[in-house]
Parts: sequence; C-alpha cells; structure tokens
Amino acid sequence: MLSGLFKKAEPKEKQIEIYESNPGAGDWLAYDKPHDLLFKAAEDWAKEMKGIEKPWLCWNVSERWCVLQQRLVEAVGWTPVVGRDPRYSKPRVIPGAVYVEFNDRFKYPIMYSHFPLEFIFMFADRFAFWHSDLLCRMSKMQELARLYESLEDGEMAGVKDTGGRRYMFSQKHHRYWELAACVTRGASKSQWDHGCGWWRPFFAHPNCPRDPEERRRRQGLPDHGFGAYYWKKHYGGRGREIPLPPLVEGHCTSINREKDYKRVSQEGPMRNMGIEIDLNYSIEEVCKRLDLTEFLDPPAGRWSPGPLLRSR
Repeated sequence: MLSGLFKKAEPKEKQIEIYESNPGAGDWLAYDKPHDLLFKAAEDWAKEMKGIEKPWLCWNVSERWCVLQQRLVEAVGWTPVVGRDPRYSKPRVIPGAVYVEFNDRFKYPIMYSHFPLEFIFMFADRFAFWHSDLLCRMSKMQELARLYESLEDGEMAGVKDTGGRRYMFSQKHHRYWELAACVTRGASKSQWDHGCGWWRPFFAHPNCPRDPEERRRRQGLPDHGFGAYYWKKHYGGRGREIPLPPLVEGHCTSINREKDYKRVSQEGPMRNMGIEIDLNYSIEEVCKRLDLTEFLDPPAGRWSPGPLLRSR
C-alpha cells in the first residue's frame, strides 16, 4: 500500500558523484534502501510527535547551540522537536521538548536535517525547521512564529534564495532555502505528489514525470529546496517568502567567509559542522549581539523555564 504513493517504482541511476556517498543527506540519487522504509519511518515519527500542534525542528550538531535553539522555540510557544546527526550524541532535551531518532530505521553514519522534510505530510499538520547554525533575535522569533501559525493548510513559508544578484533573474538558480521555513501538511502532500519536495536533486524524485519534464528539471541546480520553489512556480504552489536580510546577523555560517573561516574538513558530505561552529563563533558573543544572553546556561545566562513570550 505504501508503494502506491510512488508513481515510479525506483529512483533513477546515480549520476552526480558528489552526492553518492551520503544517502542520509536527503538525496534521491544516493538513497539505497527500500522506498517503503521511508514511510514506515515517517509513521514512527508521527507517533513520537502525536498531539504536538506546533512542532519546530532543532537539529543537533553541537549541544550548546541545540539547547539554545530549543529555548528560543519554547519561548514563542512552539514545541522543540530535537533530532541529530548521528556523528554527535543525543543532546540535552529541555522540559516540554521531544526527541525523535529520525535515523532509527536507517542507521546511516551521517544524517542531515533535510531527511525528514520530504515526508511532513505523514507526521505533522505543520512543521517548522531551521539551520542548526541560525539564531534569531526574540522579536524575529515571534515574527516567524506568527507567520508559521497563520499558514493555511496547503501553504508553506521559506527563505527565497536567488543565488545572489548575478542570478536574480535566472529562475533555475532560485530555491526555497531551509535556513528558516515551515511547511503545512497539505503543501507537503502536494509537493510529494508533484515530485517537487526538499530532497535533492528533484529531477530524480520517484514522482517526477518522465521527459520532457525530467529534462526541464535537470536544467536547475541539484540541491535542496529547488524542488519546493519549482512546485510554486510550475504547479501553483502557495509559498510565502521570508526575507533573508534580517536573518543574516544570526546565521553562523561559512558563507562569505572564505578568507578567515577555519575548517577541520573539506566542504561536502563529511564536513564536521559541530566542531567548526564552535571554532569560528563564540556562542556568548553571538547571544550578546542578538540580546539572547538570558537563554544561555549559567553563569553566562539566567535561563530558567518561565512564562512564554507568546507569538501573538
């Protein structure tokens, strides 16, 4: 019965070598297990999140950053759903948060937060997510929470990434970036049905129609989020855009830091983000700049469970 959700039985042949070694990234060309296992896993996740109305994914690559994200999510009235890259241990889970072992059925050595995003329609009415290296001022957190709560079923919201000024008018370079986003169940199901979700590359999605549609999709870039934006442009998907500039100040990334960013491994599937984020950013300094110091562990912060900073 689960296989009926696929319009084609098997993914296409592997053609992009850079992605072949990392099926846990959420990659159709690299995925190497039965399709039915994906849906069985999503059913497991649904059980873990049963009763949660406003789940927000916090993906652990560094415990201090993950715990801080959990507190920010809890402060605006959402429930932190904690997942992890298996290279890192299970982090602390704050009271009221829920831990989900998204990798339980797969046992991949590496897993990205993108992995469950393709299957939101199976486990949540709406599901928010963000990068593990993103922190937001409380005013921005409240703004995002209000936006996510206002989404009607069938809608999504995400950061629109145009690839920079050079590609401003080149649609094939545009995507919804998972830097910060929320997808409703109806939007997720529509994306699945049209083969335009969050896994990469979306031309290899098992529900992608064959040529000439597949050939047209190949003209885009083979990364996460391009399918979701294609869904909006070509299938009438309802997507709201989250402005990028207000998020940049809290994005603790290697982007645009080619000269001074310290790496412990090459960019790619084996990148050790958990070590690099603490090597390149002081969580105390970032929190001071964003007025988030109170959410840090003592003695740097004064955080303790208390009244929620409601988003409404």
